[in-house]
Amino acid sequence: MEDQAAALLATCSPEICTLAGAARNFLRRLLPDAQEEVDEPARLIAYTYQPGTYKGLIVAIALHQAHINLMFARGADLLTQDPTALLEGTGKKARHVKISTESRLSDPDLAALVSAASVLTASR
Repeated sequence: MEDQAAALLATCSPEICTLAGAARNFLRRLLPDAQEEVDEPARLIAYTYQPGTYKGLIVAIALHQAHINLMFARGADLLTQDPTALLEGTGKKARHVKISTESRLSDPDLAALVSAASVLTASR
């Protein structure tokens, strides 16, 4: 998986590569039991409890030109656990948090949201 992630990140600007690397470290620390999957065509690095399925997807790093998004597969179900309104979007299921700086990854509310997503996904 490291080779696939490295190949995907090599297509990004140095700033986005560094930001995505910090996000990977952040998610690995919070989701030690999740498996990392890379979807090169979608430009995603996903963290899941059931590889190859959407059902086990917890969160994914979506790569963009000027930022990354942390995509929460069941973000709409997390709205009540998001008191500082970090989640953006209007999807029926998925929501995202835009990350433009590494300091955003230090937000305890973001860490709590990832943990809540993990619990929600594991309980399925």
